Amino acid sequence: MADILVQGLTQNNLKHVSFRIPKEKITVFTGVSGSGKSSIVFDTIAAESQRQMNATYPAYVRSRLPKRPKPAVERIDNLTPSVVVDQSPLGGNARSTVGTISGLYSSLRLLFSRIGRPYAGTASCFSFNDPNGMCRTCSGLGKITRVDVEAMIDPEKSWNEGCVRDSLYSPGSWYWKQYARSGLFDLDKPVKEYSREEYNLLLYGSRGDAGAPENPKVTGLYHKYTKTLLNRDISGKSRHTQEKSQSLVAELECTDCHGQRLNEAALSCKISGFSIADMCGMELTQLREVLSRITDRTVGVLVQTLIEGLDRMIEIGLPYLHLNRETPSLSGGEAQRLKLVRYMGSSLTGMTYIFDEPSAGMHPRDVHRMNRLLRKLRDKGNTVLVVEHDRDVISIADHIIDVGPLAGQHGGEIVFEGSFQALLHADTLTGRAMLQSLPVKETPRKPTGSLPVRDACLHNLKHVDVDIPLGIMTVVTGVAGSGKSTLISQVFAKQYESSVVMIDQGPITATNRSTPASYLGFFDEIRKLLARESGKPDSLFSFNSAGACPACGGKGVIVTELAFMDPVVTACEACGGVRYNEEALACTCKGKNIVELLGLTASQALEVFEDAKIRKRLKVMEQVGLSYLTLGQPLSTLSGGERQRIKLAKHLGKKGGVIVMDEPTTGLHPSDIQNLLKLFDMIVSRGNTLVVIEHNLDVMKQADWIIDIGPDGGKNGGEVVFAGTPMEMVRGARTLTADSLRSSCRPQDRPAH
Repeated sequence: MADILVQGLTQNNLKHVSFRIPKEKITVFTGVSGSGKSSIVFDTIAAESQRQMNATYPAYVRSRLPKRPKPAVERIDNLTPSVVVDQSPLGGNARSTVGTISGLYSSLRLLFSRIGRPYAGTASCFSFNDPNGMCRTCSGLGKITRVDVEAMIDPEKSWNEGCVRDSLYSPGSWYWKQYARSGLFDLDKPVKEYSREEYNLLLYGSRGDAGAPENPKVTGLYHKYTKTLLNRDISGKSRHTQEKSQSLVAELECTDCHGQRLNEAALSCKISGFSIADMCGMELTQLREVLSRITDRTVGVLVQTLIEGLDRMIEIGLPYLHLNRETPSLSGGEAQRLKLVRYMGSSLTGMTYIFDEPSAGMHPRDVHRMNRLLRKLRDKGNTVLVVEHDRDVISIADHIIDVGPLAGQHGGEIVFEGSFQALLHADTLTGRAMLQSLPVKETPRKPTGSLPVRDACLHNLKHVDVDIPLGIMTVVTGVAGSGKSTLISQVFAKQYESSVVMIDQGPITATNRSTPASYLGFFDEIRKLLARESGKPDSLFSFNSAGACPACGGKGVIVTELAFMDPVVTACEACGGVRYNEEALACTCKGKNIVELLGLTASQALEVFEDAKIRKRLKVMEQVGLSYLTLGQPLSTLSGGERQRIKLAKHLGKKGGVIVMDEPTTGLHPSDIQNLLKLFDMIVSRGNTLVVIEHNLDVMKQADWIIDIGPDGGKNGGEVVFAGTPMEMVRGARTLTADSLRSSCRPQDRPAH
């Protein structure tokens, strides 16, 4: 079978590389962040495969598919259709659950329509997305929302004093005038002194109750907010509207179905004494047990299909999930594993499956399970490409392509091709990292105090009492689903909200024009340098101000709205997509114009700039492992791990706080993890408290204190199974994490038997 052949690839930072990828094998791509491996796998192989596939569809379908640019490559031969299994959230709305996305809920509905008693109808009668099955009160959402009137109105104030807690209704505003000029309200009378009729008029627009006809002069505030915040999708609305929604809309469990989403007829139909909602609320292991006890031969094949689907999810390390878990609440790693399970049930062969760090968010105990599934995919006749840093995943590769030697302009070359055994003898960053094992910290720091958490019982936490030490680095660990993120990110961080800085992998709440330079606060300094050299105002060097290209308004693209099709986005011809006008581009500093300066990577910029303020921020980018990012790269294009590290860069100079990080090693090469550990050391030595939620064994070894949550995931988790120093864990703990830590230790650190 002909290999996939790539010749003369110059995509992004790649330096005219050529290589072969064997088909029906597992090929792992390794290298530091920013070395160019993603450019090979995602921007070239995946993009070209999907671009050519899309070209086979009719024009109507193509117009609705994502547009893939042709990669910068001389030749690609023998490509096969590709499926990308990445860490992007599964998204979906409140109606999307683990059951619907995996397809298992459809089979379960069919099972209930066949053997459930009393008979309730066809499979659609068990769907909370179908009018036949949904609870009418909550429309199948399991929750009802209502506008919180009390939060909206300040009873102590009058209209003239601003009685509505919303800046849109501040005295003198357009909305305020609609009410003030209606002649229906005494503008100096505090709301608490209103008669019942006046209060109803304010809320419902009528002197009667909520159902009475409205006064034509005003719309009641309750109705107005219900219309703008409840009965429409506000995800695309302004930040002001979204924040208002959070403060004014209260979400409650549905009073009729009590969160079970279905109507009474569907809920009264049972199998083995369980309704379909009961089964969807069970952890997958318990659900498998219940289904395996069904002996009715008429549904034997259906039950078998359900059990096989559950087995795949349990096998990949998701036994703690339940089918009614909403998909937006899943982590990136959980979402990726769920996608993997979905493709495992596919009967397609001869495909190329592309995985982006499939071990992310997995406890070392579970990685071998995922490896088994990757091998199964290969053995079905598929080609499997994996971008990965984890030694256990790299070790199962049939072929390894190592990209480097370093990141950004110092990367972009193939530095090794061959087997795992050959990689161990290769003189590359990855080869050397595979052989290294960090020692366990012998003399941990002593805490300066502690922050107590008492009786934590959110989700699966079993009334946990724990003390988070101050002034040291604590690693909180445990298998996926054990409750560690719930304990730290939700209970601890909320309890000590005023002193905790939460640095997670979530999107950065900034505009789509934000870049590392603007986010870290040194863009202004760059503009001042240009202004000083050219004698022009600072605003000329902002694409949000006087420097904007007049044709595209500083966006770099022209968006053409089409009536019945997706909008067409094209690069602005006037500025060539660089966002600036000609006057701004004519000015230079250090021989470079504003676009060329923003095109520098952080490491290149350190060689160019002498300004102390700029250099300080650039060095911080280097310290957090982001020296390969350009100063003008849109933050929306960063991965979860990169987003987390740039947030860390923003908070790095602060002292005396409590910093919480959620899996900061995601996306990091082992050599970068050592740099991150030095950074952690520096953060703690400045008097900060660092709490890290992590699976990485090297990070655990270098902790001052470890809190292990377990013993397993889901209902079998939620307890503190160990708290102590890393050496105490290696020498005496009997937990899943302790077993993994011991097996990764150097012989001299292991306990004597």
